[in-house]
Amino acid sequence: MPSSKIKKIHLLDYSILVPYFVLSLIGLIMVYSSTGSNLIEVGANSMSSVIKQSLFWIVSLFLIFIVYRLKLTFLKNEVVMLIVMLVEGVLLVLTRLFAEVTNGAAGWLYIGSFSIQPAEYLKIILIWFLAFVFSRRQENIAYDGMFALTKGKLKLTDWRVLTSIMILLVAIQPDMGNAVILILITLVMVFASGINYRWAYFTTGIAVVFSIFFIKFVEITNGKFIPRYIYARFNAFTNPFKDLQGDGLQLANSYYAINNGGWFGRGLGNSIEKKGYLPEAHTDFIFSIVIEELGLLGGILILVILIFLILRIIQVGIRSYDPFNSMMAIGIGGMFLIQLFINLGGISGLIPSTGVTFPFLSQGGNNLLVLGVAVAFVLNISASEKKERILYNSGYINNEY
Repeated sequence: MPSSKIKKIHLLDYSILVPYFVLSLIGLIMVYSSTGSNLIEVGANSMSSVIKQSLFWIVSLFLIFIVYRLKLTFLKNEVVMLIVMLVEGVLLVLTRLFAEVTNGAAGWLYIGSFSIQPAEYLKIILIWFLAFVFSRRQENIAYDGMFALTKGKLKLTDWRVLTSIMILLVAIQPDMGNAVILILITLVMVFASGINYRWAYFTTGIAVVFSIFFIKFVEITNGKFIPRYIYARFNAFTNPFKDLQGDGLQLANSYYAINNGGWFGRGLGNSIEKKGYLPEAHTDFIFSIVIEELGLLGGILILVILIFLILRIIQVGIRSYDPFNSMMAIGIGGMFLIQLFINLGGISGLIPSTGVTFPFLSQGGNNLLVLGVAVAFVLNISASEKKERILYNSGYINNEY
């Protein structure tokens, strides 16, 4: 069976594509539900937010088509990789210099009515970059373990330097929510690189101890050594009902929304909290509105679909023979899981709120584009790996992806 006879469209992984479509459509419905009534009250078109979100989704579908058609050899080109990193670095610098502060962070560059959030795109770019670097050091990693990732002469492509600079540029915006996600993504990629599992346990233990120490430090010093907006989130995390008109407003009303929903919800569109009580109801706290309107059972069903998608993406990575493909898929699955955990932890009070959106459901065009491109990467990897297995089992050898 020659490679030319195998059409890529026939290798689409519907176990990834279908959950993506379902979650995206649920997201559009919830964006309309969480914004429509408030837009009517201010005399605006009730459909304006969902129309804008739909346009971003259509663009993401176009990007999925393009990325799916790419040969994976293009993604492994060092020149392409460095150009992408350079452009992203320039955008991050411009954001720090010229962006306006919104909710304590200066993370958006505005071009007319369009805004771009470079930190969002850095998530997928960082996964791409680290998969590229680590896949080229597989023999050294297998022999030297963690030391293969740390030794060697300093070069332009040194992952430690570029990764640290990129994350630092996000942190000083300041955008600590995305900075934390980027750090966790880096750890996922290091663990997926093939190092000994004991390094994973050691690093995770250090991260947990540091987190506990940092929270206690903030409590003891009353936030004197950190920005006010970060301390406000820690203050709400420790006791949201202490200041219901200030720091604790969001988290307390998130609790009210979840409690109002019960098992079966108040019905789609019937949320009380979205009507001015719960700030950012359409972005960071949209899942609280989901539970209020669709109930705990509706929320669980959405989580089941999303977790199935994440596990399927990770499975693609585990089953991939090519190290680059494997680390790309595992990194993307890890990114989805990290974002889900941080968002759920924030709206439930398990961790301080960081302003991280819920995957696919929250309003936000930049995040929707990133998620779409991430799904496209995995679809491409899944199709390419299927093609290689078909050719191998048929007795043909093909090294083109």
